[in-house]
Amino acid sequence: MIDMDTHSPLESTSPRRRLRARLPLLAVLCALAGAGAAHAQAPAKPTPPAAAAKDDSAIVLVGKDGWLFPAWGSLSDVDMQAVDASTRLIAEAKARLAARGVRLELLLLPDKVLFYEDRLPDGKVVSASVEKRYDMQRDSLRKAGVEALDARKVLAGVHAAGTDVFYRSDQHWTQAAADATADALAARIKQAVPNLAGEPGSGTPLGKETRERRYGDLAELFLPPEQRAAVGRETFTVRRVAESQGLLDSGKAPVHVTGHSMVQPYFGFPQKLSNALDRPVTVNWKAGNVGPWIMLLEYLESDDFRTNPPQVLVWQMFEPVYGFGPQAQGQWDNASIMTPQQWTARLNKALGQ
Repeated sequence: MIDMDTHSPLESTSPRRRLRARLPLLAVLCALAGAGAAHAQAPAKPTPPAAAAKDDSAIVLVGKDGWLFPAWGSLSDVDMQAVDASTRLIAEAKARLAARGVRLELLLLPDKVLFYEDRLPDGKVVSASVEKRYDMQRDSLRKAGVEALDARKVLAGVHAAGTDVFYRSDQHWTQAAADATADALAARIKQAVPNLAGEPGSGTPLGKETRERRYGDLAELFLPPEQRAAVGRETFTVRRVAESQGLLDSGKAPVHVTGHSMVQPYFGFPQKLSNALDRPVTVNWKAGNVGPWIMLLEYLESDDFRTNPPQVLVWQMFEPVYGFGPQAQGQWDNASIMTPQQWTARLNKALGQ
């Protein structure tokens, strides 16, 4: 679900783009503008998770009115032992980062099906336990001393206002959903860390909105041509780079975002976060079934973190696969698989502990 070549220069993978990790956000956005309209970086085709296989044999659930849903997670079961195991690793990361003076903000994003259960295929329903899964995960985190933004509540407000929070034929969130979440997270960060480094006015200015008509990634990557045509294209709202943006950001970026393709600049989250904080924000992300565990390590093991650690590290995770730990065979690609003990050892080494 996440594709970014961590240390390569900007390159085109036409028609999709790979962005350089840890580039200052303004430079990333300006590079995108120079390269032309960017398409969202879509996920590599994953192996259907075992949990999802009980719900459907396909990677994508084809619902009503052309709505598509990724079948990464179960619609029926919640493995709380797996949830708590992931929580323990997250709590450990939070403690290790705090010892280095870095605040961890876990950004747990809710499943698409929670907002559009009525668009699921006939016979598919969200069980009572899965309906509560997001809150159960946040409760697990809270008991472990990890407070996290209630992104489900934020997005429920967007949905209640009559605005879509996910695209119909795509696994990703809309700009409105990303904006609302960025604003809510920025408020948390400013309250927790009032002395953010950097100068006022160094945040990302927001450009004008533009619209692109294309197939969503779930339709484009996973449906046969006839079914794709029946689902049809949809309109994606993205922002152009503001004319006032320079080619290079300046000064230290006090906030860094690591995660999968939901936080890529195409969908607007990091630049909106930067704008709301009025400070630079950097980002590294990947598409494909690499998982959040290796993404955090790649950043912490990088020269960028060693030489310029942020004050706040936003680690984005996704509700349907929260319980898939770093050892989840068949869920992440082989290069991402490791035991929890190996993951913890690499975490500690990266943080000099």
